[in-house]
Amino acid sequence: MSPEHVIQAQLDAYNAKNLDALLACYAQDACMYQYPATLVAQGHDEIRQRMKLRFAEPDLHAQLLRRVVIGEVVIDEEVVTRNFPAGRGKVAMTMIYRVQHGRIVDASTIMGEPQLEQAG
Repeated sequence: MSPEHVIQAQLDAYNAKNLDALLACYAQDACMYQYPATLVAQGHDEIRQRMKLRFAEPDLHAQLLRRVVIGEVVIDEEVVTRNFPAGRGKVAMTMIYRVQHGRIVDASTIMGEPQLEQAG
């Protein structure tokens, strides 16, 4: 699978909250970082725990705005709907993935400031 196809499969699994399908996109020893270099999860066990908490959010959904593919690197610009402690909102995110041998080997997250929805 091309790097772009791997990242699309990962995004589809994320939006479906399908943890097994999401992990299938990652190498066993993959690393997740908060940009630029803060390690937040390494390997399937830690990624599973991190994503299990995220998938518990009822409104979780990532909307892809733009994707750039440069060789093994895929950069996605997204708007993610989340359930923050202070309420439902959206956050701008840039994801930087590196794919080797059909699996994500590392993923870095750049996250903007959450924008909470106004109570109606």
